[in-house]
Amino acid sequence: MIDIEFFILCFSSLFALINPIGNVPIFITLTENYTQKERSVIALKSIIFSFIVLIIFAMIGELIFSFYGITIHAFRIAGGILLFKISLDMVESKRSRTRTTPSEMEEAEEKDEIAYTPIGIPLIAGPGSIASIMILSSETNNYGENALFYKLYLFIALSLVLVLTFLTFKIAKFLSNYFGKSGLRIMQRIMGLILMVISIEFIIKGIHDTLRNWTF
Repeated sequence: MIDIEFFILCFSSLFALINPIGNVPIFITLTENYTQKERSVIALKSIIFSFIVLIIFAMIGELIFSFYGITIHAFRIAGGILLFKISLDMVESKRSRTRTTPSEMEEAEEKDEIAYTPIGIPLIAGPGSIASIMILSSETNNYGENALFYKLYLFIALSLVLVLTFLTFKIAKFLSNYFGKSGLRIMQRIMGLILMVISIEFIIKGIHDTLRNWTF
């Protein structure tokens, strides 16, 4: 039986973080010298590459935590703070420096292949989405023998978000012309507000679990 609540949490947090609508202007800027067919190829490559990167971090998250002696509670707090910073930039309609810097934008204009960077990393698979999927993946371990099914829910949610991101990039020109900059900013602010709530939940849960497991 599918846990709809967990699936919605995974989908909404990843969708708000990857923010395909808000990334439309950046994608158009980076690919303005390419044909529609070339833009579609770039979008597909970036989606496949970012999917692989995010899946790897989801799978090796526990190994990273144990290697550095990091508790999931501390990582949840740190990840929540990072997500809050990104969400604040989205609400204020700013371009977060944790995603794409001006120097990366300028460097991308001189590249023949931009699908892997900066579009794949850090535009899609940035620090925020990596932190989020590591946290969500670790959450699946709380479900005991059903953990494998919950990981499957997470991967399905990620796949759905990336498919929607690919479709959004394919019609990026249309969306830009139809909604305009103002419309895209409004949607970005809405996604930022949703992400802000999720980030606060991460922080509160991390603090709560840390205090509960604290040994005096």
